Amino acid sequence: MKSMRRVSDTAAVIVVSAAFTFFSPLAARAAGSLSAATIQGVVRSFMVKNHQKAVIVQVRSNGRDVYTGAFGESMTGVPATADMHFRNGALAFTYMATLLLEFVDQKKVTLDTKLSKYLPNLPRANQVTLKDLTQMTSGYADYVYQNAFQDALYRAPFRQWTPQELIRFGVTGPEQFAPGTNWGYCHTNYVILGEVLSKIAGMPLADALQRFVLEPMGLKQTTASTTPVVPAPVLHAFTSERREVLGIKPGVPFYEEATYWNPSWTTNDGAVETTDLTDLSVSLEATASGKLLSRASSAAQITPHLIGFGHKQNGCPACTEGSVAFSYGLGVILAGPWITQTLGFAGASGAVGTLPSRKLTIAVEATNGPGAYDAKGNTGLGAADLFRALADALAPQTLPPASR
Repeated sequence: MKSMRRVSDTAAVIVVSAAFTFFSPLAARAAGSLSAATIQGVVRSFMVKNHQKAVIVQVRSNGRDVYTGAFGESMTGVPATADMHFRNGALAFTYMATLLLEFVDQKKVTLDTKLSKYLPNLPRANQVTLKDLTQMTSGYADYVYQNAFQDALYRAPFRQWTPQELIRFGVTGPEQFAPGTNWGYCHTNYVILGEVLSKIAGMPLADALQRFVLEPMGLKQTTASTTPVVPAPVLHAFTSERREVLGIKPGVPFYEEATYWNPSWTTNDGAVETTDLTDLSVSLEATASGKLLSRASSAAQITPHLIGFGHKQNGCPACTEGSVAFSYGLGVILAGPWITQTLGFAGASGAVGTLPSRKLTIAVEATNGPGAYDAKGNTGLGAADLFRALADALAPQTLPPASR
């Protein structure tokens, strides 16, 4: 999931302290340049510059922890710890795409199957394929960018949304482009895909993901919930993003806790999940290796087929051309040789990526301090920028320069 407010800002300085650190000298020697001092230096510098309240980070090499650490505070007087839980956002997209590809391998469906086989009443269902949904080429509007939806969400952040409500916002919005003719990030696609997957599986989406994806991947701390609960220990998050909606003037302090805002708007209710750092790492490593998939399905998921495809387009805020620096696979973001995913929700952001050629994985979750927000309450995905800084320090020149 992508945060709806994405303008970065600088203002205040956060005092950063390492609250929890685990470091294996043996693993570091095996990894070469992956030292605790390097990782800590990058994180501390980034937190001060970008006004992060807390950061938890994990670096793995050859499937083993090299460094796991926590910096800053979860709440005032409560240090962050590396075992804290948080919402996993778009990792659920990765899991849903993987589940679809498992069904392809089982010959229950194909990527070219039309949506009309399962949801015939949706607009353009006889033109949109399951691949279009999974790789964001359906042309459906993203409900996240609908003004009426944003206003409703920010005025009632504890509201419980249903998949049907989210789909209705998306498919009644203006068609972004004809199916298969452009690329645009769109939450609507995966809410619809979740409904399809439940029909194929013959069971609730949460149960299908647990049985066929989460358990086989070996995830221990990833769970779905239909409520805003986050299992303890919790990484708390705070935000200023409702400033404009609530009419709070610039200069007036405004920074509220958003840890338990209702996440039901983020995707299909069977895929609204919480997780921890290790599960982030294990997820991407399993995806990169094709652990659950045939060779053909794994290639379909992680090969950058969309480089050079797509274009910017008026009326489609998330439309863009795929490039070496940023293209979309099936439920994953591809950045050069890195396989990645990002997540963002109400004052918190996360990023995880794995570099198969070096068997290197980096996972980051960060929360924003007051200074991370501009006068309108906008901010960026701090964890994504920190992930880039760590990748540049630990595996120089492997992550292409940002192009978006």
